[in-house]
Amino acid sequence: MTETAPESICSLLEWDSNFFGRRIARLNRSRLDEASVARALDWCSKENIECLYFLGDADDAATARLAEKTSFLQTDVRLTLEHSLAGTTVTAFDSSVRRAREADLPALRAIAARNHHDSRFYFDHHFDPALCDRFYETWIENSFRGFAQAVLVADSAGQPAGYVTCHLRGAESQLGLLGVAEAHHGEGLGTKLVHAFLTWSRQQAATHATVVTQGRNVRAQRLYQRNGFVSSSFQLWYHRWFSEAP
Repeated sequence: MTETAPESICSLLEWDSNFFGRRIARLNRSRLDEASVARALDWCSKENIECLYFLGDADDAATARLAEKTSFLQTDVRLTLEHSLAGTTVTAFDSSVRRAREADLPALRAIAARNHHDSRFYFDHHFDPALCDRFYETWIENSFRGFAQAVLVADSAGQPAGYVTCHLRGAESQLGLLGVAEAHHGEGLGTKLVHAFLTWSRQQAATHATVVTQGRNVRAQRLYQRNGFVSSSFQLWYHRWFSEAP
């Protein structure tokens, strides 16, 4: 019988590294102890890592204390919410919601550049905010080009005013990005997009749906909670920098 090699303590994130122009890795643990931190820092030194992401369990006080002690910067609270789809029926999309088209991309990129400023990348001063804008512009375009199974658009006065990206992992659907243009806040487009995502999820025979948002993004939390999502997990994002921004 072939033995499975143990998982590396850290993994290089090639896409993030190439996009931000910094060598970025992720720590493959959710809890820390002295030994795992020592191994991770040694690995980063050997691999010339500039930034190490760590997603830690929020309910482990020892992990939080050790992260702080070893210069990890807490950058985000990761809140996952879920929605059961059992016993629900498939309905049609709202008339203002449709599949994204190639011609929508300039408008979707413009919305994405302004709609995700609650994320950990903007909170961490090592990342250039203008580059973070481009990060989300690229994310929505990549979603349209196949990273997501579907990108749905909400129109207002015949123009794209919001989007939601839809993913499927087995029986679980995942809401990736949701954004509404500032000029159209308060028009109920966020609710229409969440409903469209849930409709798409039922069409894919998903049994439950999930979405991840930031602890500081109360508006998004309230939107999802109003539409039947409940909290399922709570984690903390940290960044450990080994060099300052250029």
